[in-house]
Amino acid sequence: MDIKLSNASDKPIYEQITEQIKQAIITGKLTPGDPLPSIRNLARELKISVMTTKRAYSDLERDGFIVTFAGKGSFVAERNQEFLREELLRQVEDHLNKAVQIAKISGIHGKELLDLLSLLVEEELE
Repeated sequence: MDIKLSNASDKPIYEQITEQIKQAIITGKLTPGDPLPSIRNLARELKISVMTTKRAYSDLERDGFIVTFAGKGSFVAERNQEFLREELLRQVEDHLNKAVQIAKISGIHGKELLDLLSLLVEEELE
């Protein structure tokens, strides 16, 4: 598993792991039924605490991205399309919120920001 951790990130390590595994699942790099490394192996590979990887896996399981079977390990859960769509929608909302904050700091007004978004959407869909 190719997970990149950043000490410069404002996000805790367990969140970085969680987000990267979610992205791999959403983009299809990991498919339903794929096994994940054991908590201990991932901790060893990333040179972090077992508790940190346990927290990441717990969050992924809580959010429905993985399932864990005692003695067998953790696996990518069967995809629930509505759930995945909701997760992607949440990610878009996060990015748009960041864009709005940057626009506010830059003095860009709502109409100008909406025009820019419309232009970007139009270019992407052509």
